[in-house]
Amino acid sequence: MKAIVLTLLTLPLAVSTACAQDTSPVRITGFGTGALTWTDTDGAEYSRPNQASGATKHPVTGVDSNLGLQADYAVNSWLSVTAQGLVRKDAEDDFGAELAWAFAKAKLSDDVGVRVGRLGVPVFMISDYRNVGYANTFLRAPEELYSQVPYKNIDGADVTWQHSYGDTTYMAQFAYGRSKADLAGGLTIESRRVGALNLVAEHGPLTLRLGRAQAHRTTVYDAPTHTSRPSAGHGTFTSAGAGLDWNNIVVQSEYAKRKTGGVAPSKAWYVMGGYRFGKVLPYFTHSELRSEGAVANLSALPAAAAARLSQINNATGAGEQTTDVIGVRWDFHRSLALKVQVDRVRPNGIGLLLNPKTGFHGPVTVGAVALDFVF
Repeated sequence: MKAIVLTLLTLPLAVSTACAQDTSPVRITGFGTGALTWTDTDGAEYSRPNQASGATKHPVTGVDSNLGLQADYAVNSWLSVTAQGLVRKDAEDDFGAELAWAFAKAKLSDDVGVRVGRLGVPVFMISDYRNVGYANTFLRAPEELYSQVPYKNIDGADVTWQHSYGDTTYMAQFAYGRSKADLAGGLTIESRRVGALNLVAEHGPLTLRLGRAQAHRTTVYDAPTHTSRPSAGHGTFTSAGAGLDWNNIVVQSEYAKRKTGGVAPSKAWYVMGGYRFGKVLPYFTHSELRSEGAVANLSALPAAAAARLSQINNATGAGEQTTDVIGVRWDFHRSLALKVQVDRVRPNGIGLLLNPKTGFHGPVTVGAVALDFVF
């Protein structure tokens, strides 16, 4: 684990030096986070959505560490190609590499662009830079809301329109295709005919967003045997968000509601506020996830079954949970930010935590320190 952290911390310097000497038309950029995460209990594990294991009293790097590399190539004035690779711990219990983006983009006019290939799923305010820790105030996106959609990308196409009227810029994006995600516990979820509409308005320091996504056919199956589980059927995800970065005040909030056959409907929201003192930005976040149907009482199940279901809950946002966060971000150097964050997690039963032991009950305190970088 120590070797992984050292690699994450030293790689941007090596890549930056190489890029400075590179005169090729390919532009290489990247991002990453080297982090340690721990909790105050060994009774359950804290993780990001859809991770196979998480943190306990023993600090681990896998919860919040990642590394991404992106290559952009401009074919001509109207056509470009982009690919992004990401290394992190997800459904597998070790660091693995994935192809996050791989698309060709055609600029049809000054206002309209079309992309074809593998794209990020545009269902959240920070969908395009969710994994770029340096681009976000908090150390990690609130899992109460961001666990509700297990998909990270969509294989298909999107069309984007963007235009400014006076001091306000409007953007409309529609994506269509299919999505597939490997879930912790050996399950895979696949959706077809996925459509997503993303509307954004920016006026100075204020950003407003409204989105709607739906999948017409969703199937869950065991990945090793390809044994089908009951279909989740039709699903919808409706979300709204707002962000403000005005003078030294930073505020961000999102609300979302999910309805999916086979999984209890849920709603989630968070609000984050902070104030910038020079290069130091302390912040507070409150987030909640509420199920509008029955939530399994995992403490009444055998240990193996409870662990399996808690992994599924974590991957699909099916638990109930409330979290209060205090943190601080320090931009101590160009393209480097140090963050320290403490979460107080209050699950309803097991919530989104993993691998509960007999007799476990919350709340749980989670600590983390992270170094974010871009290059």
